[in-house]
Amino acid sequence: MSEMNQLFNDQLAWFVLGVSAMLLVLLVILIMQGAKLRTMRRKYESMMGGNGVEDLEGLLIDLKNQADMLEEEQHKHKAALEATGVRIRSMKSNIALKRYNAFGERGNNLSFSLALVDDDQSGVVITSLHNRENSYIYSKPMDKGESQIPLSPEEKEVIALALQRT
Repeated sequence: MSEMNQLFNDQLAWFVLGVSAMLLVLLVILIMQGAKLRTMRRKYESMMGGNGVEDLEGLLIDLKNQADMLEEEQHKHKAALEATGVRIRSMKSNIALKRYNAFGERGNNLSFSLALVDDDQSGVVITSLHNRENSYIYSKPMDKGESQIPLSPEEKEVIALALQRT
C-alpha cells in the first residue's frame, strides 16, 4: 500500500499540472466565447434598437405579413395590366387617311377614305366623295377584315395602310 501511495505522490505533480493546463485551456475558450457573445449581443441590439421591436420573431412575422401584402398587390396589378392589354388590343387605334380625286377631271383631291381599325381588323371605314355639286359620306363597318358592303380600291388601300402601322 505504501508503494501505491508513493506512486500516486510521484504522479500527483503531473496530474495537477495536466488538470491546470486543461483549466487554462477551458478558461481561454470561455473568454473567447464570452467575447463572441458580447459581439453578437451588440449587433443584435443595434439591429433591434430604435424600431420598437422587442424580439426577432415579431420582426420576422411582421416582415412576412408585409411580403404577403406586397405579393397580393402585385397580383392585383398584374391582373389590371392584363385587362388593360386586352382593352388596348380591342381599341380602334390603327388609323390611316388617304385623299384622292374621286371624279377624275371634274374635281380635286377633296375626297378621302379614313380607316379606324383595331388589331383584329375590326372597325369602320369612312369615305367622303366630294365634287362641285355634291358631297357624299359613307361608312362601312368591318369585322375581322371583312365588310358586308363592298369596299372600293381606295378603301382597301387605306385599310392596308392602317394595319401597317401596328
